[in-house]
Amino acid sequence: MAELRIKNVCLRGVAGAVPETMVSTYDYPFFSHNDADNFVKTVGIKNRYIALHGECASDLCTLAAENLIDSLHWDKESIGILSFESVTADYRTPPTSCILQHRLGLPESCMTFDLPMGCCGFLYSVAVVGKMMQDGNIKRAILLIGDTITRMSSPKDKSRIPLFGDCGTAVALEYDENAADIILDMNTYGKGYESLITPHSGFRHQVTPKSFEYEDFGNGIVRAPIHSLIQGMEVLTFAISRPPKSIKALLEKYAIDKDNDLDYILIHQANLLIINQIIKKCGFDTAKVPMNIENFANLGGASIPMLMVSELNQQLKEHKKMLASAFGLGLTWGTMIFETENLIIPPLAVLHTTDNVK
Repeated sequence: MAELRIKNVCLRGVAGAVPETMVSTYDYPFFSHNDADNFVKTVGIKNRYIALHGECASDLCTLAAENLIDSLHWDKESIGILSFESVTADYRTPPTSCILQHRLGLPESCMTFDLPMGCCGFLYSVAVVGKMMQDGNIKRAILLIGDTITRMSSPKDKSRIPLFGDCGTAVALEYDENAADIILDMNTYGKGYESLITPHSGFRHQVTPKSFEYEDFGNGIVRAPIHSLIQGMEVLTFAISRPPKSIKALLEKYAIDKDNDLDYILIHQANLLIINQIIKKCGFDTAKVPMNIENFANLGGASIPMLMVSELNQQLKEHKKMLASAFGLGLTWGTMIFETENLIIPPLAVLHTTDNVK
């Protein structure tokens, strides 16, 4: 157990932004109406927001960050860290966080860095930035978490593209000596890295003309090496086995009663089957497990922040204690226990196609 305990740091606010284009499961040409019905029933995804060509995760995160900073009434000069967690950066180099520091008008004294951790991105962002802040030298930070995952998929691959949606989120952390500890348990199963992978994308297999040649793998799976792939059964087995063990271990170690001590359980919105299996294995009360998968799909690392934005906006104005569970790319998984008080959550923002994106 790679356990972290972050002191003197609290969440002050969360914001989200989505593209204006929404696509229904019934719109995909590789699904018959009956296929779409079964997909919605079993996977739980009916709609998802899709970034168009030229719309990047950085654009969505910028919109979310501006809304959050304005809502918090923070002086931008007071922000000491800007992190950007995404697997869909603007460029291979430089880090997108450097570009966003300029776009957001943050001071040159602001430290920036990128994290490409996928579905555990929210937990990794809090773990890394939170630990950097707990001694008080840095008072405020903005964590940007978002992806345009749909643009990584083959439009002909029905095993992947219907599962994901695009969005950007922003999370505000602040130094507070009265804050409740944030507790995390982080884990890695690197042996399973090929279960979620983009074969031709980095320097192991650099992009060539062959990277764009489509291959038909049967069962509606048509993709090229440049496209991301998912080994569905391997990911399913991983997701319903390891995360529940992490959750139970952390609850037991800190003597946290899942029924009486936790207000909400935030589970990464991978698909309905996985979410329900984790609920069942952990014995959670379904009334405490918000879901937004029907209209947002799998949002990668932004999944948990977006749950707070879309489903818990009003509820988080009061003190709440929550558990978050994330799992995915790497393969990695983690559990986080944290508390919030008067969390600022501005309304969900929409990036219009006519907006001037960089």
